[in-house]
Amino acid sequence: EVQLVQSGGGLVQPGGSLRLSCVASGFTFDDYDMNWVRQAPGKGLEWVASIIANGRTTYYAESMKGRFTISRDNAKNTLYLEMISLKSEDTAVYYCARGKPRSSPPRGYEYWGLGTHVTVSS
Repeated sequence: EVQLVQSGGGLVQPGGSLRLSCVASGFTFDDYDMNWVRQAPGKGLEWVASIIANGRTTYYAESMKGRFTISRDNAKNTLYLEMISLKSEDTAVYYCARGKPRSSPPRGYEYWGLGTHVTVSS
């Protein structure tokens, strides 16, 4: 059974940072591209970032470039999202998802984590 177990969300002040983690099981992690997707309150799903299976190539949505870093540790079956310089508009539920990089969600993603809340507020 494929599982994506997320952790690391919470409340942070504007300008702060957080790291999200997603531990994968039930499949050969280093065979698959991985992604982060988010959903802000009252809005639709938004693709955030992607990383290919070997970790050598990453992609970011324009508004995240320079502030978010996607990475993976294939030895630990873990996907990460480092977020710095957080803004109120980054408030959302963040999902890790297995699927085709840069896909427009929800299409293109086969499996999803349950999501983790990130709230950016003073």
